[in-house]
Amino acid sequence: MARASTTSDAFNAIAEPRRREILSFLALGERPVGEIELALRFGQPSISKHLRVLLNVGLVDVRRDGRRMLYRINAEGIKPLHEWAGTFERYWRQQLTSVKERAERES
Repeated sequence: MARASTTSDAFNAIAEPRRREILSFLALGERPVGEIELALRFGQPSISKHLRVLLNVGLVDVRRDGRRMLYRINAEGIKPLHEWAGTFERYWRQQLTSVKERAERES
């Protein structure tokens, strides 16, 4: 089965490590492209390409401030990723609780 395009949905988009880095940086607050470029040390064309993908799948929003384009996380777009990752958080919480209970029984 062919892999879906990295631009088709949020999950495919974050398969790219640089996009995850951009999202992590934007989690700190709204930023212009130049600031993202300096902080992450990617070239401006690369940053713009990745931001366009993140924007197209709804993980980031953009607003114009004069000549600058400011990017920020789109909370609604991130929600499915958060919910999916939460499944694994619950799994590991249950696993740790089981280990703790077993250790307490054995002591």
